[in-house]
Amino acid sequence: MNPLIPSRALAHLAGLALLLASSACRSDAPQNPSTAAERGSAPLLARIEAERGDAACDSDAQCHTIGVGAKACGGPERYLAWSSKNGDGTRLRALVAEHAAARRAEDAKAGMMSTCSVVPDPGATCAAGHCQLRAGTNGPGGTAPVAR
Repeated sequence: MNPLIPSRALAHLAGLALLLASSACRSDAPQNPSTAAERGSAPLLARIEAERGDAACDSDAQCHTIGVGAKACGGPERYLAWSSKNGDGTRLRALVAEHAAARRAEDAKAGMMSTCSVVPDPGATCAAGHCQLRAGTNGPGGTAPVAR
């Protein structure tokens, strides 16, 4: 009996085991779920931003917030400030609802999970003629995403 055959067989088995182990850890889900998810919902987000426009305002009474996206446990991912000065927000609300549905579908497909943390509505204010989220919130105009 050749003593090299068992060691070759062992090496092949070890290689096969490594290959199987690495493929078991492989996921068909995107490696960066938030980036991949944005690809599918990005056109809707662009339409939301276009509908929101520059959020021009003359007073705080014209400034509002709207929850955008959908966390895996429910609720919005973030808020945007918008103005009712030049519109009533009907189209914006419809686009946001469509975007949230797309995000929920993407999350379900990717098997996304969430910390289930609540993102509180920060409120909006009129500053320098444009609606903005109140200070200490998720970015100027609400454009910065929050943790999922």
